[in-house]
Amino acid sequence: MKYVDLFAGCGGLSLGIERAGGELVVAVEKSDMAARTFFHNLVDDASDPIAWNRYLASPVADQVGRGVLVRELNVLLGENALMDGLEAEGIDLVVGGPPCQGFSLAGRRNPEDVRNKLPWEYLEFVARTKPKAVVIENVVGMNQKFSSQDESSFVQLQIALAETEPGYVVQGVQANAMHYGAPQHRPRLMIIALRSDIAKAKKVTSTGKLWKSDFIDNLSYPLPDLAPVPTVSRENVRTVAQAISDLSPHAPKGRNTGNRDYQREMRSPAWKLRRKPAAQERNHVPRNHAARTTERFRLYQYLANSGLDQRIISRAAALPESDAALYAKTQLVDAPLPAIAPDGTELAQTLDELCHLVQKLATKKHSQKVLGWHQPARTVVTLPDDYVHPVEPRIFTVRELARFQGFPAGFEFLGKETTGAHRRRVEVPQYSQVGNAVSPWLSLAVGNRIAALLGETRSEGTDRP
Repeated sequence: MKYVDLFAGCGGLSLGIERAGGELVVAVEKSDMAARTFFHNLVDDASDPIAWNRYLASPVADQVGRGVLVRELNVLLGENALMDGLEAEGIDLVVGGPPCQGFSLAGRRNPEDVRNKLPWEYLEFVARTKPKAVVIENVVGMNQKFSSQDESSFVQLQIALAETEPGYVVQGVQANAMHYGAPQHRPRLMIIALRSDIAKAKKVTSTGKLWKSDFIDNLSYPLPDLAPVPTVSRENVRTVAQAISDLSPHAPKGRNTGNRDYQREMRSPAWKLRRKPAAQERNHVPRNHAARTTERFRLYQYLANSGLDQRIISRAAALPESDAALYAKTQLVDAPLPAIAPDGTELAQTLDELCHLVQKLATKKHSQKVLGWHQPARTVVTLPDDYVHPVEPRIFTVRELARFQGFPAGFEFLGKETTGAHRRRVEVPQYSQVGNAVSPWLSLAVGNRIAALLGETRSEGTDRP
């Protein structure tokens, strides 16, 4: 199953497609940081930054020939000889996640509109290479209507893909990676399409409406023809403890965490990576925090473990000092004392001391939250400081977040770990690479479904009920 990955990022989509039997023709990614990680794990060694810089300076044709083009997609579209070669290749599948939130069919009349440029380039690539199947991934917000007259960007993009020559049967999907094996609540929108001639021959149709994934014991059958098949029941949903408890000395231990089983999955040779997993975890470097930040993280953890609202800290910050003191006391009147953080640090002995600590550490930042051991992680995002470790007073490492996504143990993220706010528009460091990626567990299910529809040899777990 020959495939092309556009707007490829660090390779989350490609990982699942590869495990489902895919053979990469070329990936296109404009970020040299994300592309380096992709190349290093799925193509060839990129650990030497000098050699990688030489690669970046190499001609477009050479990069396409080696499997990863580090340019914008319009550069490839402008290379007619290369595009002719890709068409002659007989591509089975094109996948990718172009930014589409502002997409509009009216964009045909205004090709300079940046909200429309990238998805139209994606559709142009499809029209010129005529793949048998197409997958487009994006965030759930893409399905919001911006006016009562217009359909959402998601619906309009489905219409545009269906009309793209030679024509496609298109299914809209909202798939949650949690239903496919990831220890993370991560809903995403996908458009999954089959070329019209193939769909007709195989009697594949679309429901014409959005299908939403669920746990296998909650599903209504039959599933839509183009829907990726969920693999997880409600009672077997994976958790934070299953994903990362081996990485913390303070975590729950024992077989009942399921951590050994998940580690075995992460180290499976079925993930087609260049290298085997290392004895020591890659990208597992705890962040250094200021003393005040560490103290606030301990307070968050104490509140979470005590069944108290962690938002007390941000709400206190929005009140005048006298009101904040009264508010904290009313919220903490039943708090267990002395206040002890999970790592054994004593935070306060009395209610007054605890209230004073809340006022001292008050912050208007309201998105920080401690994740619990026995639930799936919340959606992994590109900013690493939103989520706090269950017991250690720190944010999660790149490797821990990658475990939530489902990146296998042998996968190594390259480049900076994080970057300053003013560089986020141009740099894609390791944390952003993880947060931007498609969960490999979800892309595996998608790859298996496409392989089954195309009659390709495919990997395990693809039978439909």
